[in-house]
Amino acid sequence: MTETKTRARPAAVALTPNAEERIAKLMMSAPEGAIGVRLSTPRRGCSGLAYSVDYVTEEQKFDEKIETPGGIFYIDGASVLYLIGSTMDWVEDDFAAGFVFENPNAKGACGCGESFTV
Repeated sequence: MTETKTRARPAAVALTPNAEERIAKLMMSAPEGAIGVRLSTPRRGCSGLAYSVDYVTEEQKFDEKIETPGGIFYIDGASVLYLIGSTMDWVEDDFAAGFVFENPNAKGACGCGESFTV
């Protein structure tokens, strides 16, 4: 009889240290009742899907859960397939700050960077 072995699967989205640090800062100033932040891909913009990061007040059954040093990061269950293999970073310069995504599933994006297609 052979033994079945299970191994942990990698997270759908890799977080850079800057992204983890930003999640920690968000959680330090989170509204009462927030248990983490969630990444989702709502239909929006001229290319179809957009990235959205919001506070979470309760876990959803199919969300992927990633524990970071500063708080829990959730990935919306319906969005996971669009995000597998992505990297999420937090970038700041003199004029702008925001989460930036490197998504190997994105086939195109609109000119303003608001949305992407898969």
